[in-house]
Amino acid sequence: MSEAVAGAVAERFEELYGTGPEGVWAAPGRVNLIGEHTDYNDGFVMPFALPHVTVAAVSRREDGVLRLHSADVDGGVVELRLDDLSPESDRGWTAYPAGVVWALREAGHTITGADVHLTSTVPSGAGLSSSAALEVVVALALNDLYDLGLKGWQLARLCQRAENVYVGAPTGIMDQTASACCEAGHALFLDTRDLSQKQIPFDLAAEGMRLLVVDTQVKHAHSDGEYGKRRAGCEKGADLLGVNALRDVPYDELDAALARLGDEEEVRRLVRHVVTEDQRVERVVSLLESGDTRAIGPVLVEGHASLRDDFRISCPELDLVVDTALGAGALGARMTGGGFGGSAIVLAEAADVDTITKAVQEAFAAAAFTAPRVFEAVPAAGARRLS
Repeated sequence: MSEAVAGAVAERFEELYGTGPEGVWAAPGRVNLIGEHTDYNDGFVMPFALPHVTVAAVSRREDGVLRLHSADVDGGVVELRLDDLSPESDRGWTAYPAGVVWALREAGHTITGADVHLTSTVPSGAGLSSSAALEVVVALALNDLYDLGLKGWQLARLCQRAENVYVGAPTGIMDQTASACCEAGHALFLDTRDLSQKQIPFDLAAEGMRLLVVDTQVKHAHSDGEYGKRRAGCEKGADLLGVNALRDVPYDELDAALARLGDEEEVRRLVRHVVTEDQRVERVVSLLESGDTRAIGPVLVEGHASLRDDFRISCPELDLVVDTALGAGALGARMTGGGFGGSAIVLAEAADVDTITKAVQEAFAAAAFTAPRVFEAVPAAGARRLS
């Protein structure tokens, strides 16, 4: 992130509010390498941060007013009173930064107001955590400006609460933790139960490989009902099996657990996905730590099949990316994110990137789908102050 970008954002802030900001911060979107819909089941995930970021210029206020402006949304400055903030009172984009302020105040932190200007390069609705980047950048800025002393994982928890309670989207903790805590050149092995973390080196370029993100341009929203239904089904499965969360069902006891669920076929599918997906995360960690990076490709493919067939959250566009990429020589591919649209990832030899990209683009054209957006994902730094 260049000084020029921070300078341009600060300049726009001054145009809007009449004085320069106290600072400029950035927080990234993320790609999840493996571990989908495991985070709200107390399981394992393995995201890494993208170079795509949400940038915020912020200053404190003392009058209980929150003023918000986004370069990416039509309209002017939105003014809110802190004492009026309440869960699910706002269904627009301002719910995310306002929710963070609400969550901080609910947790007992003194926030007396802020002026905020935002801009983002994280694609919205693409399954790359644009909402988490927005939440985390505001939380980090307020943490610094108000000297709250909160660590990255604590900010992530508060941002998750903002999205769950204030926005009304039942997301897990992965997205916010990835945005707050990832390191450049690494994937983050995260245990979502206790938030213990391990940074796993992930430098594909050094091994002659690339990871592509294919944004299908099919938009999704986590606050829509299907995501919540899957979460409720997982909670039902845990209750029927007598465990705190599906993470507590051992992989080697999965068949017995499924048998105990009897004719609860939908719940059986959800349980099977979560338990096998946790095991896939552990396999990928082991392969990366042993230097056998190419061997993670088939594990990604297994994960896609599980999300498509058991969790049932894929869509024709995502399936077409995966099938076409594999047919064109990819090492592995799968949908990533919450599902029902968004993006897929493709692991490929560097020499095959152009061939695979062209094959996917041609397949979309032949199917009369909207042209996908394809770009390389390089593990980048987590949230930080720019100036």
